[in-house]
Formats: sequence, C-alpha cells, structure tokens
Amino acid sequence: MKKWLIPLLGTLLLLSGCSKWIDRGESITAVGSSALQPLVETVAEEYQSKNPGRFINVQGGGSGTGLSQVQSGAVEIGNSDLFAEEKNGINANKLVDHKVAVVGITPIVNKSVGVTNISLENLRKIFLGEIKNWKEVGGKDQAIVILNRATGSGTRSTFEQWVLDGKTAIRAQEQDSSGMVRQIVSDTPGAISYTAFSYVTKDVQTLNVDNVEPTDENVTTNQWKIWAYEHMYTKGQPTELVKDFLDYMLSEDVQGKVVPQLGYIPISDMKVERDWQGNQIK
Repeated sequence: MKKWLIPLLGTLLLLSGCSKWIDRGESITAVGSSALQPLVETVAEEYQSKNPGRFINVQGGGSGTGLSQVQSGAVEIGNSDLFAEEKNGINANKLVDHKVAVVGITPIVNKSVGVTNISLENLRKIFLGEIKNWKEVGGKDQAIVILNRATGSGTRSTFEQWVLDGKTAIRAQEQDSSGMVRQIVSDTPGAISYTAFSYVTKDVQTLNVDNVEPTDENVTTNQWKIWAYEHMYTKGQPTELVKDFLDYMLSEDVQGKVVPQLGYIPISDMKVERDWQGNQIK
C-alpha cells in the first residue's frame, strides 16, 4: 500500500467512528421556570459528564412557557413553579408532574430603605399601590419603587397567591430574569421586588413578614407560606433519556447535595404538603 494512503485510511476510520458516536447522541430540552433553571442546569452538567453522548438543553422563559411548550410537544420537559392546574390553557390531565424541589420566595428591597420586617397586610398594600413611601412602614422618607415579575412567571403567581390573596399587583416595571430582578433592586433606591431564596445575595435585603424569617426551616413547617413546588412536567409518562434524567434529578446524590447547595429545599425535608389549590393536606 502506498504510504500516503495509510494516514488517509486512518482519517476515514476516525471520521467513521465519530459519525457512529454522533448517531448515538441523544438530546432533550427542558424549558420554563427561571427560579428552577439554576438547579436544572447544574444537574444537567453533572449528568452529561457521567453520560457522554447525552445532552440536556436547559432554557428559561417562565413557567407559563414551560407548561405550554411541553403540552404542545415542542420540548420534552416543562419546568414550572406552578401546578399545571393553575395555568389557563393547560390540560393538566395530559401532563405528568415530577416534583423535584421546593423553593421559598421572599420579598427583597434595596438596602437603603431602612426596613427589615413588615406585616403581610402592609406588604400587600405596597404591591396594590396603597402604600407609596417607606416612611409609612417605619423606613426612610423615600418613594417605593415596585419591580414586578413578568406575566406568566411562576414566582409572580406564587407571590400574588400568598401575599395579594390572588389579586394582581399594580402596573410597574416588569422583569423576567431572577438575576436581573436582584440587580435592579440592588441598584435602585427605594426598590422592592421578590425572588427565590436561591437568588438572594448580600447585595439586597430580605424582609421578614410578621416577624417570620424567610428560611428553609420555616418553609418546611409552613410558617413561611410564600413557597412553591418546583415541577418538571412531561407529556405522558417519561421514557428513555427523559426518565433517566428525571431519576437522576431525584437521586440521593442530587437531592442530598446539589439541591440544598443551590438554595432549594429537598422534597423529603418538607413536613407539610399542599395541593394545587394551596390547601395543606399533610
């Protein structure tokens, strides 16, 4: 055989092997809740490192997007802070709920407002536009700047359910990204919004509500009532790669280590249980 044919043959064999590897590659997409996104992204990276050739694409967009996309079959997994039953236009009977964690949600304020504790009633009045200055709740003489989550956000729906008694907050600037919400509140004098515990940093001040601290422990006993399940919905029972990834998400390695490290609460830690209507059933 001519010498120049040997490296060419080797290259062809290598390409042939790569082609077979690519053919064996599998991928799924998980879309939705920005509050759940950091957990799913982290677990996806770990899963992929242990399973070469398997790819988990993770995107945000909000709970409403996740539910509608998985219902339509556009994606394999819809991430949501909401029960499917809570969302208009979603047929929950066609979706299967996989609860993977619990997320606490807390009001956050700019550190200059001078308030660390607020009553639930006054917190409600702020977001309904009835209280407009921080001095009305014991803070500085400073106008309150409200930042809402975007329509369709599961975090917003949870906050409005448990703080506003299901009413809609007054019109204000809206932001979909949890990280951007924190940044804007940190940079804006008088600002207030709300976010998942997992997004809280020293750049913003959390508020106690009726003297109850926003902590994981208080969530597990339902003393802190502003919390939600983190759901990963599938259209019908999951199979193959989807099932394997969800099984990994619920494994002890993930639930016992990754979930708490990222600021979420493992399902097994909850001492109470709520149904989709918010009724405590355990």
